[in-house]
Amino acid sequence: MTEKKSICPPYLKPGDCVGIAAPSRKISEAELKPALEILRGWGLNVKTASNVYASLNQFAGSDEQRAAGFQSLLNDPEVKAVFCARGGYGAIRVIDRIDLSHFIKQPKWIVGYSDATVFHSHIARHTGIETLHAPMPVNFGKDAASLERLKQALFGTPLSYSLPAHPLNRAGTAAGSLAGGNLSLLYALASTPSDLHFAGKILFIEDLDEYLYHIDRMMMQLKRAGKLSELKGLVVGGFTDMKDNMVPYGKTAEDIIAEAVKDYGYPVCFGFPAGHGSQNYPLFMGRNMELKVSPKGAMLQ
Repeated sequence: MTEKKSICPPYLKPGDCVGIAAPSRKISEAELKPALEILRGWGLNVKTASNVYASLNQFAGSDEQRAAGFQSLLNDPEVKAVFCARGGYGAIRVIDRIDLSHFIKQPKWIVGYSDATVFHSHIARHTGIETLHAPMPVNFGKDAASLERLKQALFGTPLSYSLPAHPLNRAGTAAGSLAGGNLSLLYALASTPSDLHFAGKILFIEDLDEYLYHIDRMMMQLKRAGKLSELKGLVVGGFTDMKDNMVPYGKTAEDIIAEAVKDYGYPVCFGFPAGHGSQNYPLFMGRNMELKVSPKGAMLQ
């Protein structure tokens, strides 16, 4: 299927019901309790998936349990947004079990980052419905500013970001649909039914706990596949807790990314406060955005 024009799910209002799914790593009641209190404090009712506290090794239950839990919230007409409880690993094992037919008829916000990149990419590829790359319940308490921006986004406040200059930025102006997420997941989804269409997009990437040489390998895969040349712009978020070998690779993650896109003319913005760092500002994936980069800084709106 080809991508369709962007569809914005209804924004939330007090009294709405939201759901918390657990499609990836397991989560405990103690870890989830603060987020439940925060969401209820926003005036929302909360439903949890049947597997939300299930445990099977690293996972929140079996593939069948995790898929069924996510599907139940996707199909529930009362649920206006589905939060992925946490990341880790597992969404790629269940995505082919998910039926989007009801979701297409009744769009709702899918919220998460990291492993939730699987959902962002798959939904963009097959439906064109906007999703939210944003904090997940397990880390709602990590940064108050990021959480407040998430609340604003869900309740319909437009997002606009102004960023300081970065030495690796490349000036320019671009408009396009925002897409992307975790670089490792975008790499893992290549040539699958969940692979993004990169052409004409403003790509956002971030990652955690990767070897620097592997950042280069992933960027080279995207470049050799022709995906980087097709972009309208690039926004680089946090590359957190990068690792190196005993023999140093000799470049930072940001250096590697800048080198991979040096042959293209579109604007590039580094240092966007989203990803696995302390700040994780929400981004509307699938929404048409404008990126402006100048020697003074950058704007995404």
